[in-house]
Amino acid sequence: MKEKQLLTTSKFTITLLMTVFLLSSCGSVPFTGRRQLQLVSNDEVVALSLQQYQEFISTAPLESGTADAQMVTRIGSRIAKAVETFYTNNGYQSELENYAWEFSLVKDNSVNAFAMPGGKVVIFTGLLPVTQSEEALAVVIGHEIAHVIARHSNERLSQQIALQYGGAIAGGLLGNSQAMQQLGGTVFGLGAQFGVMMPYARKQEYEADEIGLIVMAMAGYNPHVAVPFWTRMAQSSQGGEVPEFLSTHPTDTKRIARITEIMPQVLTYYKGAGVQNTSTTPIETKAKVPVKDEMDKARTSEEWSF
Repeated sequence: MKEKQLLTTSKFTITLLMTVFLLSSCGSVPFTGRRQLQLVSNDEVVALSLQQYQEFISTAPLESGTADAQMVTRIGSRIAKAVETFYTNNGYQSELENYAWEFSLVKDNSVNAFAMPGGKVVIFTGLLPVTQSEEALAVVIGHEIAHVIARHSNERLSQQIALQYGGAIAGGLLGNSQAMQQLGGTVFGLGAQFGVMMPYARKQEYEADEIGLIVMAMAGYNPHVAVPFWTRMAQSSQGGEVPEFLSTHPTDTKRIARITEIMPQVLTYYKGAGVQNTSTTPIETKAKVPVKDEMDKARTSEEWSF
């Protein structure tokens, strides 16, 4: 009887410790205020991802000096400046030291793009025939920048730690460089196929859509182009292979419906073509995720929710 009580007490204590540990490891997304799990420091996440990124970029067929390459850099720089304005106006100046922005165009027919923690954004030339314009490409770059500033990779790695090792020992794991390297290879490993990292959760994708549209609008890019762009992306996948950029994203109809829903709010941050929004008004987003349909359930693990 005493042994049973002792076992019950031990289980309760472990559960309580795990709960306290996980709650104490919560952070929040600056734009949306959504709480997220952050077991790993930003410095650790950047170090893990940077190693993978440097290996990739050292052998990638970069396009430089062309009009397209200059366009990618121009868009990225303008949106990054909008992010800097937001941080400065809303008391997040200390966040700026976490980013060393770099925008690259890679010669590859894949309809794809990705971003790494710390501000490394890669666009593939295969996307350009679909974007068709600078403003439409800003939709993609804004989306990828949003993943970075919302620390979705940090959240993703933290969730992997919690799922694989459990909160009770996660604290000890953070000091285990070998274990962290293995997890980093899983989460950030680009592998032989460019841009293939562990997929984000639908919640993070919708959040990146919303934040991305806001920051592109603040940078002077018309967010109205988002719906036509995503419509073209959907059409490009009909009757053929789904573009990599869409393979881990929300269903096209739900994404377009959500973008249409939030567009009036997003447009309040758009001051005109090429005009940087320097407003000091705090940014608020809906950060509301539509009810998952059966397809979403099949492509998104509920274990990612937090």
